[in-house]
Amino acid sequence: MKHITISEVGPRDGLQSVETTLSTEAKLAWIEAEYGAGVREIEVGSFVSPKLLPQMADTEAVVRGAQHLEGLIIAVLVPNVRGFESALRAGAHKISIPLSLSETHSLKNVRRTHAQMLDEIRSCLKLVEAMPESEKPVFEVGLSTAFGCTLEGIVPESFVVEMAERVLDLGVAEVGLSDTTGMGNPAQLERLLTGIWQRCGESRLTGVHLHNTRGQGLANALRAVELGITTLDSSLGGLGGCPFAPGASGNIVTEDLVFMLQSMGYPTGIDLEALLVVRQQVAELLPEEEWFGFTAAAGLPKHFGAATLQ
Repeated sequence: MKHITISEVGPRDGLQSVETTLSTEAKLAWIEAEYGAGVREIEVGSFVSPKLLPQMADTEAVVRGAQHLEGLIIAVLVPNVRGFESALRAGAHKISIPLSLSETHSLKNVRRTHAQMLDEIRSCLKLVEAMPESEKPVFEVGLSTAFGCTLEGIVPESFVVEMAERVLDLGVAEVGLSDTTGMGNPAQLERLLTGIWQRCGESRLTGVHLHNTRGQGLANALRAVELGITTLDSSLGGLGGCPFAPGASGNIVTEDLVFMLQSMGYPTGIDLEALLVVRQQVAELLPEEEWFGFTAAAGLPKHFGAATLQ
């Protein structure tokens, strides 16, 4: 079976949603521990105003501090071209910028309309184009609230496909599909993926960011993999959600996602037993936070071991 990349978003999406601000050293210890468990893509932070999200104030130091981990894709989120410039200076390997398909959410999240966000994306592309080919990061636009918005309601699927095509026509490497508010279901996911793939090509959309707000996270993740998606975002212990979308809490639990995939024979390269130890270590750093996940609560079956690590 095909290899599935798990992109751990806890150090960014998880920590931006909690009141506790971890030290740079604690964040790097988390990242290094997950790397040791086999995780090879981690979203380590976001380049946003520290006034809005003080938990992310040290993202540049975290990016630089993770550079020694060979083979790790260091991903970050940026809201605008200013953040993009900071991400480039820090040496991030993958940079994502959110384009919320709900304009109301976009105004609350990044204080920009759709037209203004498209201008930001164009400016980011100019920066990438001026770089030597060997130094260019992967530039992804995350199509946020693609499955619906708690502020606006329904987001037309035809509009999602249209905006994906517009962004890719600008020259962006790829788009990601984000269920920011946890409203999606497997049938809707299939329609959106096939719609974008038919219009833009499968290589331009390979990853999804799903939430488990209404208990659909793993069902959506499984359908995505069955359809051809190869990268799935998730968060250790299910930490996180968008602080600017009411009711959007609930990332997919990394441990549960890895258990499901590896039990089915999909290789992830992750040592789940080691990952559960990392969960315990990070939970001790965030004692006030609620941690989710069935695998950690029930434990691994006796037959689940080295044979499932591929």
